[in-house]
Amino acid sequence: MVHLHQPRLSGLGGNPVAPDDVLVRLAAHPAGRHGMELRRGRLPDAVAEALLTHGGADSAVRLHGDRISPAMRRRIAEHPDPEIRDAHAEYVRGCVRRGTRVSLADLEETYGLSRTELARAADADVRAALARSWYDRPLTVQAGLLADPEPAVRAVASEGRHPGIPPESADRCLADPATRANAARQVPLTAEQFARLITVDDEEVREALAANPHLTPDTVARLLDSADPLVRVALAQNRQVDDETRARLYALVEAERAAGSIAAESALTWNFIAPDWLRTAPLAERLRHLDSPYPVFRRVLASSRGLPEEAWRRLDEDPDLGVRRAAARRPDAPADVLERLLRAHGDVSHIRPTLVEHPNFPRHRLRTFADEPYPNARRLALKDPDLPEPLLEQLAADAEPFVRRAVARHPRVSGDLLDRLLADPDPNVANDAASHPALSPARMYGILAAADL
Repeated sequence: MVHLHQPRLSGLGGNPVAPDDVLVRLAAHPAGRHGMELRRGRLPDAVAEALLTHGGADSAVRLHGDRISPAMRRRIAEHPDPEIRDAHAEYVRGCVRRGTRVSLADLEETYGLSRTELARAADADVRAALARSWYDRPLTVQAGLLADPEPAVRAVASEGRHPGIPPESADRCLADPATRANAARQVPLTAEQFARLITVDDEEVREALAANPHLTPDTVARLLDSADPLVRVALAQNRQVDDETRARLYALVEAERAAGSIAAESALTWNFIAPDWLRTAPLAERLRHLDSPYPVFRRVLASSRGLPEEAWRRLDEDPDLGVRRAAARRPDAPADVLERLLRAHGDVSHIRPTLVEHPNFPRHRLRTFADEPYPNARRLALKDPDLPEPLLEQLAADAEPFVRRAVARHPRVSGDLLDRLLADPDPNVANDAASHPALSPARMYGILAAADL
């Protein structure tokens, strides 16, 4: 993690080849400790001891498990300062009380119970934390959590589609105010169950019903009079809605957005509802949406497979960037389509694998991206592990800090160029330069000396 005021120290704290004595000296400075927080691998005992000495309980929070040796774990467990002794466990207990997700390993370590025992813990907050963190819990455990005496536990347990709500628990969850909305969103409903739910005076339940993928034409029709933008958008994306009704629903929400409705803006832009059914629909039904006026339909269509070549050609030229990106993820996307898309718009890092990692992308062309006018495209040149020094020098002078950051992380960056990047005015660039494994020991000690460490 970069320290905005001392980025070279925080970067050095994360440098994977920093000698132990460098890390010990860094532990005396908050920025150095800041950089070591997310350092990978086990910390030597001397480094862990220095962190305890200078960072106290704040550092002890992260000194646990395989991050430290068994001897250091015993040292912390027997520490005379209770704040240090209990730092990690108290952090986990605080997350549990606040409803913040923590790992299963941390829950088991802190409470000294196996995950199945945690599901029966006396503390309802612990049971809720278990439900929040154990994604692949068996159905027997899920059934117990859905029948928990504490409403908050039942609510958390019913949230996800996996492991979901077993059929034998459906009636009870649909009747329970704590789980009703979550169940209404995912359970295949009988006509009687739907009739009971639609009379419930709860906006969240109505919105959940509209998002249920198992609705029939009759149940869809009974929701069409809703004025809630989220309900209207969800119904507009339902498979049971005809084109005329879909257009009417979208037009109503668009008109509300034009009038300044934040709820309508959110329904159209920020919700995660999508017509996922279209992805596996028969080909003829999918192709009917190739000219849909609603980009979300074309995006889902572009994420399907087995379309004819003409359909792919049109999706590759779609006016919506999200549609073009989705189409480019198909296994046989042409090299020229991938290159053209990335030159114009760059890549996105939050969807893996990235498009630049696509097997058909012409990686030998990466270095030619260095001269693109769009900075997100220029940065892709640095995906070439053999990028020549002159291009690294050129990109190190880029006006965009995120491009210079990519240079500071490049495997072929020279010591001289790292020196320049260490002095970069952007703290993130300087941090990344200091964390580069090619940084010489002499330069590391120089950073320490400059900070009087």
